[in-house]
Amino acid sequence: MPVSVPRPAERTAALPDGGLTLLVIENDPAGSLSMPDVAEMTSASGKPVRIRTARNLTEAERLLTPDVQCILLDLALPTADGTADELATLRQVLRLAPRQAVLALTAQGDAERGAEAVRVGAQDYLFRDELDGRVLSRAIRYAVERKRADCAQRQLTESFLHAQENARLERGLLPTPLLAGSELRFAARYRPGRSRALLGGDFYDTVRTPDGTVHAMIGDVCGHGPDEAALGVELRIAWRTLTLAGLSGDRLLSTLQQVLEHERSDEEIFATLCTVDIAPHGRSAALRLAGHPAPLLAAAGEPARLLPQYGGPALGLLPQTHWPCLDVQLGDSWSLMLYTDGLIEGRVGDDARRLGQEGMVEMVARQLKEGLRGEELLDATVAEVHALNGGELTDDLAMVLLDR
Repeated sequence: MPVSVPRPAERTAALPDGGLTLLVIENDPAGSLSMPDVAEMTSASGKPVRIRTARNLTEAERLLTPDVQCILLDLALPTADGTADELATLRQVLRLAPRQAVLALTAQGDAERGAEAVRVGAQDYLFRDELDGRVLSRAIRYAVERKRADCAQRQLTESFLHAQENARLERGLLPTPLLAGSELRFAARYRPGRSRALLGGDFYDTVRTPDGTVHAMIGDVCGHGPDEAALGVELRIAWRTLTLAGLSGDRLLSTLQQVLEHERSDEEIFATLCTVDIAPHGRSAALRLAGHPAPLLAAAGEPARLLPQYGGPALGLLPQTHWPCLDVQLGDSWSLMLYTDGLIEGRVGDDARRLGQEGMVEMVARQLKEGLRGEELLDATVAEVHALNGGELTDDLAMVLLDR
C-alpha cells in the first residue's frame, strides 16, 4: 500500500535549519496510509526531521541534495524499465545515493522481501502498517548511524589496501642493493612529499657486476601518484636487468627511454636520471646525467663539491639523443651522494628562497666536518632540510650515499 505524505513545501517551511532531511520515494501520495506527524519525529541531534517526497527516481534525483541523510523507499514503486526484478528500483537508488542511508518500506506479510532489500544494500526495512513517528524516528537514527559505521569500515579497509599498495610500490622503488663482494658502504633514504598518500616517482638502485664494477643510479619521474610510482618501478627494474646484462652508456639510457615511451600514460611524462659506474678499484667513476642534478663528491682532503652538470636531456624528451660520459677521479677515500631535486627545492625559513645545490653543499660539508658519515649523515641532512623548510617537504626526496 503506498504511503501518503504532504508536499515538501508543507513540511519544510516551519522546520529550523540544520535538521535531518528524509527523502521519501513512493508512488501514490494520495494513498490511505499517512506518514507520522513531523512533530513526533526528531533526528539524533533532537531537531525535527525535514521530509521531502518524490513519486519517481527522476524527482528523487532532483531532490537529493547534500543535506539528505536518509531515504525511505517504497518497494512497491514500479520499476522504470518494467523489469521483473522486484528490487531493481532499490538497486538504482543505491547507485544514485551511495552516501545516504536507505530504509526499505514493505507490506506486513512481506518480511522476506524486506530482508532481501537489506542483503542488497538497504540499512533496514519497515512495515507500512506499523509505521508511526516513534518507530520511523528510531529507524532513521539507526540507519544513519549504521551507514556511517559502514562507511567508516569501508574507509578502514581502503586504507589497509592502500597501505599494502604503498608497501608493494616501496619494495619496487626502494630495493635492496646487490653489492656482495664490494668494499663500498651503501646508505639510502626516501621521504614522500606530504601532499600525497602514495609514493611518488623517485627511484634508485645499486648493483655490482661480475667484473667488480659498482653501478648506482637515482631517478625521478615527473608528477606524483600511482601511475608515476609504477613507472618508476618499471624503470628501476629495467635498469637493473639491463645493467646485469652488460648494457651501459647510451645503449642503456636509450633502452630505458624506449621503456618509458611505451609505458607512460601521457606523452608529456619524462624522467630524469643519474647513473654512476664506479671502477673495480674504486678510485674513478663514469658519470652520466639525463636532466638530473649532479652528485655531490666529498673526497679525502678536499672540500665537498658538486660534480659538473655535464649531460643530456631527461628521458622521454628528445628522440635519438646522446648522453655524454664524464670521467671522475674519486681518490682513495671519498663519499658520493646522489639525490633527487626534492632535497634542494625545500624553502629556507619564511621567505621564498630555496635551499638549492649550494646550500646543500654547505650543509653536507658542515656535517662531514662534524664527523657524520653514512646513515647518520643522511638522517642529519633530511632532518635539517625539514627544519629549514618549516615542516615536511612538498616534493618527494630520495638520497643514495656510497662511501669508500
